[in-house]
Amino acid sequence: MQLHRKLTHNAGVTLRVRSSSSCKTMAGYDALINECPLLLPQNRQKTVFDGFVMVKDKEFRVRILLPEDRDLKHARLQCSWQLNQVLHGYQHIVKQRLQQSTDLVNFMLEFKTVLEIALRNKHDLQTPPPPQYYAQLIKEIGNLGWDKLAYMDTEFRTIKLKAEDSAGREHMITIKLKSKYPAEPPDCATDFPVPFVLSWTHESSLENLHSQFLAALDSLKEFWDVMDEIDEKTWVLEPENPARASTTRRIALSNNVSINLEVDPRHLKMLPECCFLGADHVVAPLKNKLNTNMHLWSPECTVLQNLKDILEIDFPSKATHEKSSFSMECGICYAYRLSSAIPDQVCDDPRCGQPFHQECLYEWLRGLPSSRQSFNVIFGECPYCSKPITVKMTSKRC
Repeated sequence: MQLHRKLTHNAGVTLRVRSSSSCKTMAGYDALINECPLLLPQNRQKTVFDGFVMVKDKEFRVRILLPEDRDLKHARLQCSWQLNQVLHGYQHIVKQRLQQSTDLVNFMLEFKTVLEIALRNKHDLQTPPPPQYYAQLIKEIGNLGWDKLAYMDTEFRTIKLKAEDSAGREHMITIKLKSKYPAEPPDCATDFPVPFVLSWTHESSLENLHSQFLAALDSLKEFWDVMDEIDEKTWVLEPENPARASTTRRIALSNNVSINLEVDPRHLKMLPECCFLGADHVVAPLKNKLNTNMHLWSPECTVLQNLKDILEIDFPSKATHEKSSFSMECGICYAYRLSSAIPDQVCDDPRCGQPFHQECLYEWLRGLPSSRQSFNVIFGECPYCSKPITVKMTSKRC
């Protein structure tokens, strides 16, 4: 009864996890009970587990949802809000651990290990550092220059330093200091499209860190030059407000036709990954030009100029076109943006060409008795012209 009452509290926060392994059935269940006796199956198929994980004499509510084939690749882990707080900053590690787990029991062992580390680090952060910590930190900021300090929290744990690259773009690095600083390296977060790798020794300081930050900025200057040129000389549909870390751009080519680019910051001289979006009769010629003229790609030209030469087009820009030319509303919900997504499904009939949000069209066709579905692909009729239309519901467009 006591366990049952506990299971009725607090809705969980969902964290999606992946793995290529499958969960063993009865033998795996017995091992799971031995390891987590308070985590109980909720159905006969043993695809839903709900209960508590005990770590350091503390109970944390979890719920695990497995697909019918018990493949962890499509499993979901739901955490209570208390557990979600403890695991803040560790979610990516939880995903990584599961990807390397052989089964559910192995994952729970890994999960408990991560939870122990998270609890220990949380306890360390709550322990006030000695006075020498503050004196050392003030001295380092003084040596670096107070003009480079953008933010510091009241506990002297989180610091933000600013810097400009050679093109005058301002960047920020967020530094989270640990209780044993400087003996222990800080955690750093940047607006880089690639990981910022910090080299740290016991003699390192904020001044060393800032110098490495500046060097990394210089190495990424060409990437940001490429993205800035695209942002300035084309109509970028997505993302609406691109961050410096963003490597993708969806660029308008004409009404309801666009190209999605994935630029590799490490290989800027190479052709980026391209995906055309729009009606087949418009997109097909563009794909043919890309395949035919790919040999024209020149490492001496910018990404944008190469794309112009290969596709044999001039990209619409803010100087030549209005945004309204590319912002047609969805034919189902009558909105342009839906949860930050814009219409990217278009009727292939040239006389129609009505755009739809992928999600709207998928749900619309699912509700029609005349539509047929194969896995996550639905075949049906356009809501406007009744011509055949197909939509595949997926998190990635290409």
